[in-house]
Amino acid sequence: MKIAILTSGILPVPAVRGGAVENLIDFYLEYNDKHHLHDITIYSIADQATANHPALYSTANHYHYIDVSSPIAKVKKRLFHILNRHKEYYHYTIEYYLNQAIKDIHRQSYDIIILENRPGYALKIKNVTKAKIVYHLHNEKLLAHTSESKDIYDAASGIITVSDYIKSCVQTINPNDTKTVTIYNGIDTKKFSRKEKSIISRKHLGISSEDFLMVFSGRINKDKGVEELIRAMILLQDIPQIKLLVIGSTFFGNSSNEDDFVHSLKTKAESIQERIIFTGFVPYEKMPDYLQLADIAVIPSIWNDPFPTTVLEAQAMGLPIITTKRGGIPEEVTNKNAVLLSVDERLTENLAISIRNLYADSMKRSIMSAASIEHSKAFDKETYAKHFFEAIKHF
Repeated sequence: MKIAILTSGILPVPAVRGGAVENLIDFYLEYNDKHHLHDITIYSIADQATANHPALYSTANHYHYIDVSSPIAKVKKRLFHILNRHKEYYHYTIEYYLNQAIKDIHRQSYDIIILENRPGYALKIKNVTKAKIVYHLHNEKLLAHTSESKDIYDAASGIITVSDYIKSCVQTINPNDTKTVTIYNGIDTKKFSRKEKSIISRKHLGISSEDFLMVFSGRINKDKGVEELIRAMILLQDIPQIKLLVIGSTFFGNSSNEDDFVHSLKTKAESIQERIIFTGFVPYEKMPDYLQLADIAVIPSIWNDPFPTTVLEAQAMGLPIITTKRGGIPEEVTNKNAVLLSVDERLTENLAISIRNLYADSMKRSIMSAASIEHSKAFDKETYAKHFFEAIKHF
C-alpha cells in the first residue's frame, strides 16, 4: 500500500529532538524499511539535525520536509494565520504545517493516511483525498467533549490507540465503536538492557555503591508526580542512604531552561538536597546508562498517563517499579514487578511506605527485577511495529 504519515507538526522525524511519539514513528518506519511492507511518505517539519540521517536513505520510506522555522516560513505562517484564523482547529503553526502537507497530498494517490495524535487534521484531509484515514492516538485527543468529535470520529476508517484506557476515551463518542483497536507501544529492549560497561558511574554523580538509588525519568511537570515523590523523600530523612535521581527537563529537547515548577521543586528539596540529583535533559541514547545505576524506578503519575514509555524502559532494565493506577499504566506492568498505588490524599505517605519496604527487602527487589525483565519482552519495538501494520491492513 501507499501510505502517508502526518506527524504532530511539533518535532521532526527521525526523532533527532526526542519525543515519545516521534520515537514510536521511527520504530515502525525502521520495521517497514527492513521488511519493505509499504511505500510510506512521512511529512515532517524540517530540522537541520536530520541532514544525512541514515533513515533518509531508505528505499521504502520517503521523508517530505516542511519548513516552519526559517524567517521566510515565519512570515508565511503569520500571513496564513491572518487569512485562515477562522478555520483553525489547532495552533496556527500546526495548521500551517498541515496546509503545506495537504498541498502535496492533493497531488498524490495514497491508500491510507495515518494521523499521528492529531485527529483534528481529518476535518481538512477528508476533503482532498479518497484515502482511508487512520488515527494513531497517544493521548486523550478524541472523546465526547472534544470539539467536533462526532465529525472527526466519523471521518476515520480506523483508530489505533496506545492503551485500552485511550480506547475507552474514544468510546465515549460511540459506546458501540468497532473501528478502534489497541496496539501497545514498544521500545528497543536491546538498547534498554543491562551491559557490562556504562558511560557513567555512580561515582560521577556523587552516589556510593552502598546507597539505595531511586530513579524518576520523564518530563518534569506537576502531572508526573515528582513533587509528591520529593515530599516522600522528606518523610524518609531517617534513611540517608536513600537517594533520588531525577532525569528530565520541562520539555523535550536539550534545553537548560528551568521553569517555576522546577525551581519550586528544588526549593522544597533544600533540606535534603544532598540526596537528590537533578540531571536535567539526558539524550535518549544515554538513558539506559543512567537507568542501570538505579535500584528501583518510581514513576508516580498523578494524571491519566496514557501509556508512558518511561515505565517500559525501567521495566526492560530490570527495575522494580513503584507507580500509580492511572491511565494506561496498569496495562504496562503486573503485580509481580510493580507496586501500584492509588492517587489520593495518602499518595505521598504511601510512596514513602513503598520505598521503605523495597529498601528493606533485597529479596523482593530481586524477584521483581526478574519479573520486570520477563514482562518487558511483550513490549519490544518489533512486536509493536508488527501489530501496528497488521492493524492497518484490516481497516
